[in-house]
Amino acid sequence: MKRKLHHLLCTIILIFNLSLVTSCSNREDTINCFPKTPINVVLNLNLPAYFNLQNTGGWIYIDEQQAGTRGLIIVRTTNGFLAFDRNAPHICPGSDTTLSVEGNIKIVCPKDGAEWILFTGEPTKIAQVPPKTYPYSYDSNSNTLSIYY
Repeated sequence: MKRKLHHLLCTIILIFNLSLVTSCSNREDTINCFPKTPINVVLNLNLPAYFNLQNTGGWIYIDEQQAGTRGLIIVRTTNGFLAFDRNAPHICPGSDTTLSVEGNIKIVCPKDGAEWILFTGEPTKIAQVPPKTYPYSYDSNSNTLSIYY
């Protein structure tokens, strides 16, 4: 009887753990209330508004139509670009959950003080997931960056 009870308990724990793993893998590294909006941004990096993206380490905010619900943070890295969503990835959106850049080195959530490294998106404080990133294509001939989702 004890052995059957132990086996049943182990089975329940295994099923519970598997459901946690499955639910996390379907989140796309964000919480389940993260807004899903289309992203379609084309930037001509020759324009003065995007001058900061000419060099590695430069970044800008994009707050235009089809740039998500809160806009984007675009960063020039040594390997290309990163396009971060400005919605905090670890808490449901609220009036105080728009991510911002501080000190040109970190991304911060004003609601709880969560922090990420600007040039990688790696979480450093409170949050366990990186900011949501979007794919991009870069045409070096025309110096045009396209971000889409």
